[in-house]
Amino acid sequence: MARVLIIDDDPTISYTLARVARRSGHEVDFARTLGEGRDCAQNAEYGAIFLDVILPDGDGLTLLPELAAHSYQPMILIITGAAEPDGAANAIVNGAWEYIQKSASISHIGQALERALRHREKQRAAAQNQEKPLSREKIVGNSPALNRALGMVEQYAASEVNVLITGETGVGKEMFARAIHNNSRRQRKPFVVVDCAALPETLAEGMLFGHCKGAFTGADRERKGLVLEADGGTLFLDEIGELSLELQKKFLRILQERTVRPLGGAQEYSSDFRLIAATNRNIEDMVAAETFRSDLLYRVKELHLPLPPLRERQEDIQELAQVFVDSFCAQYGLAEKLLDAELQDVLRSYSWPGNVRELRNAMNFAVTAARHEPLLYSQHLPQEIRIAVTCGRMEASPARLFPLPESKFELPSLHDYRIEAYRVIESQYLADLMTLTQWNIKEACEISGLSRSRLYALLKEHKVLQNKTSASS
Repeated sequence: MARVLIIDDDPTISYTLARVARRSGHEVDFARTLGEGRDCAQNAEYGAIFLDVILPDGDGLTLLPELAAHSYQPMILIITGAAEPDGAANAIVNGAWEYIQKSASISHIGQALERALRHREKQRAAAQNQEKPLSREKIVGNSPALNRALGMVEQYAASEVNVLITGETGVGKEMFARAIHNNSRRQRKPFVVVDCAALPETLAEGMLFGHCKGAFTGADRERKGLVLEADGGTLFLDEIGELSLELQKKFLRILQERTVRPLGGAQEYSSDFRLIAATNRNIEDMVAAETFRSDLLYRVKELHLPLPPLRERQEDIQELAQVFVDSFCAQYGLAEKLLDAELQDVLRSYSWPGNVRELRNAMNFAVTAARHEPLLYSQHLPQEIRIAVTCGRMEASPARLFPLPESKFELPSLHDYRIEAYRVIESQYLADLMTLTQWNIKEACEISGLSRSRLYALLKEHKVLQNKTSASS
């Protein structure tokens, strides 16, 4: 028996879902809003959660990552009245077990719930029997987005099929590839890295497949090749999208046959390697543009590990920054340094287009700039980061008519505040009006819709005439 939470404001649907759950002997709790659902999930442990998409206080999908990140690992079943492919994709990416329409039969909903709960029990039993925890090496953080990726690492490490890791530049694709290798049965065998973007076109085949002595000009000795070096271990092709079409064709054959014939050789050699590939490009778009082979993509992408950008891992930024600072202080023989609170705020406000790699470089810059200071401030960061954050804040925050009072007792009533605001706006309008019309009273009256006498009265009231006289004298 499990405990089930239903987050839905429709009484009829809630009653139906409750009947489905109770029929199998499960205990049921209800929540009508996102806020109530969040409170319930924090105060009790649920085996499964039915989550509606449209709720009185917001989109249910926004709560999904938070629910999925709970330590008791609830199975989330999205329940919706509308068929929305984009919403389904978003739900699955963020950890939903299933995306169910409210028009589905009671039998279908019941089967989905029981499948989810059985899978959860198997996961928990496997975790209890696991001899050692996941080896994360230098992967730092505990954000929901990172934990989802680490969960996939653990799952893929137990497999032997090929993996494609995708993500923006600097998210740590090689680090995650190593994590898969280090948690697999191949962990004691080689992890061979091939940077496809750095492979010279003329030497690529020889470097990958090996060559015999005399196979071409300059081949003064036999070379084993990276594919054979990975025998028994893992071959990591970084930036696989950079391989030429000709090389893609030859590598496809190696993936199919698991044999390699070195250049200039007559004999083929077998290589038992597991392939992990990575790219920051959209391979599906490349297939459509005929710059990447579709048959190779199907071979490479048997499992897919999408990595989140750093901007989706806000909770990890401070910890990552401190780890980098500690590392650089140790490397340079400096005393430990801490992060000022305002610096931490700047780090969270920046979008990090270069991701973890850019954060690492920024912390290296900051430690160097504050070499003998015990506290790092935002002023120690690279200027482009400080400028980007400052400009972003200026765009996000509208200009104030009046400075913020120092205390609540200095704040006027709304009526007085409104009158003063109108006065400031009116004064600014009149000054702009007369400047742009070059004090042509007739034209100013036509634009403003004011009579000549009313315009003169306002100019006098706001001392615009006085300011003109002062400026002229």
